[in-house]
Amino acid sequence: MPGGRRVAAVTDARFDVAPGECLALIGESGCGKSVLASALLGLLPGNAQTAGSALLGDLDLLTADERTLARTVRGRLIGLVPQSPAAHLTPVRTVRSQLEETVAALTATRGRAALRAAAEAAAERAAFPADHLDRHPHELSGGLAQRAATALALVGDAPLLLADEPTTGLDRDLVDRTADELRRHVDEPGESGRGRALLMITHDLAAAERIADRVAVMYAGRIVELADATAFFGSPGPRHPYSRGLLQALPDRAFTPVPGMPPELGDLPDGCAFAARCDRATGACAAPPPSGTVACHHPHVPEDVRA
Repeated sequence: MPGGRRVAAVTDARFDVAPGECLALIGESGCGKSVLASALLGLLPGNAQTAGSALLGDLDLLTADERTLARTVRGRLIGLVPQSPAAHLTPVRTVRSQLEETVAALTATRGRAALRAAAEAAAERAAFPADHLDRHPHELSGGLAQRAATALALVGDAPLLLADEPTTGLDRDLVDRTADELRRHVDEPGESGRGRALLMITHDLAAAERIADRVAVMYAGRIVELADATAFFGSPGPRHPYSRGLLQALPDRAFTPVPGMPPELGDLPDGCAFAARCDRATGACAAPPPSGTVACHHPHVPEDVRA
């Protein structure tokens, strides 16, 4: 950063996503979710530094060169539904031409008629209306741009799909349809005969509950809880106080906001970053929280465990 400042946007993120599995990554805006996704695709700004490893099969995404990322990874091994789809669509090309170009680049489809049919099939998968295929991006609403981006991401049948806020701008029916299509993409066998993996970054907890197998909760650049989705959204519920606060903020639950504001990533405390907002905090929280599936000194313990 200017003046020699450093910001740890994502720290000590440890997780895996298996074929046939959807992992939902949730958390407040600015906590580092999209930065993590950009790191996996080699799309971080030039002043960013990464450490550790991110393995996709035998390929370490964090050390791969740009040629490998551009020709082997993006679109072919990892499909991306971007957070700002309108900014990722080519403004001077119609949606149809962009879909046909992507089909030609990522599949064995050849011939004008075959490419046209494949592009229309890709659009249908993402609920993009056929009568809008010959429009340019500036002629699309936010929801239509989102569906166009989703259609493009699904073309290559990549073994890992990275969906960054894939339901933004969609009404509830289209949210459910899009989520179900992403889930179908995960469940259907790919070339390996196994399902594909999905890392879904989302603020939409209803969509996450609908299709996720596991949930990772990020706060201030760290994953503070990793849990089975059924237990997380049902019983016994989340164990980290922040995770419980996120669920209790939903309109169909307590509709109670998490108090306070997230800390600045450039000025994080030495101990638990959530302590200032937590009603369970004690002096122990001045020390870093323990590592593991719940990064908390005082996690909630289900009644059956206490018994």
